[in-house]
Amino acid sequence: MRIYGVDFTSRPKPAKPITVAECDFVAADEQAPDRLVVRELLRIQDLERFAQGLLRPGPWVAGMDFPFSQARRLVSDLGWPDDWEGMVRRVAALEPKRFADLLDMYREAQPAGRKEPKRATDRKARSLSPMKLYGTPVAKMFHVGAPALAASGVSVLPCRPADPQRVVLEAYPALVVRHLIGPRRSYKADAKRQQTDARRKARRELVAALAGGATAPRYGFPVELSRFCAASLVDDAQGDLVDAVLCAVQAAWAWRRKDDGWGIPEGCDRLEGWIIDPAVLR
Repeated sequence: MRIYGVDFTSRPKPAKPITVAECDFVAADEQAPDRLVVRELLRIQDLERFAQGLLRPGPWVAGMDFPFSQARRLVSDLGWPDDWEGMVRRVAALEPKRFADLLDMYREAQPAGRKEPKRATDRKARSLSPMKLYGTPVAKMFHVGAPALAASGVSVLPCRPADPQRVVLEAYPALVVRHLIGPRRSYKADAKRQQTDARRKARRELVAALAGGATAPRYGFPVELSRFCAASLVDDAQGDLVDAVLCAVQAAWAWRRKDDGWGIPEGCDRLEGWIIDPAVLR
């Protein structure tokens, strides 16, 4: 099965592209167990190419690192449609500045501690509120990425099942990082793109854990990296390439559970969506 991991950005450019790990999930044979084989690392520098990639014929499964939806409380308070496709159409009709202004006004009107509502899956994953505009601007990623998914006709699980040959799942690579090297290890250059020996060391340990089979106990399979791919992951100071591989790990884990709901709880809120990872099921 072809598996993609995608580290997304709302404004791709040469200095900060969308990164993609193109992988194959290979079933066990006489020489090796089930494994995720990283075939190629790609950099996409414009949103048009990203949209075209979504139309690629299946079968394939992709894990993407951006929020596919918003908290139900925010959707309800703003009077947006309470189904995912309708809500995304409403959001897509907003110009970027209008969308950002709307979230800013909402935030300012809320009491302390309730300014940026989270989805149920965000609370379990300890991820950011999907309406966050500053620092890591995941709301801007949602504003650009979710309409692209809706327009492509892919299955966005669990929000909008559609084409079973093209399945997209929300990933969150920080969960894999926490499992492999601990919760407080910084492996990415900071906002000023400054690199440190400590961050490079953390990235080297993360890649070594991937190449050494450390995903097998939790995710059920090892990752196979070529020497060239491993070196590229370590050398990428921004950590986007390694994040793409980690998204692929989560997508492959979910695909192996496709007959049991893709690792998504049966009663989850389909408007809000779900982050796929075994840690979120606990």
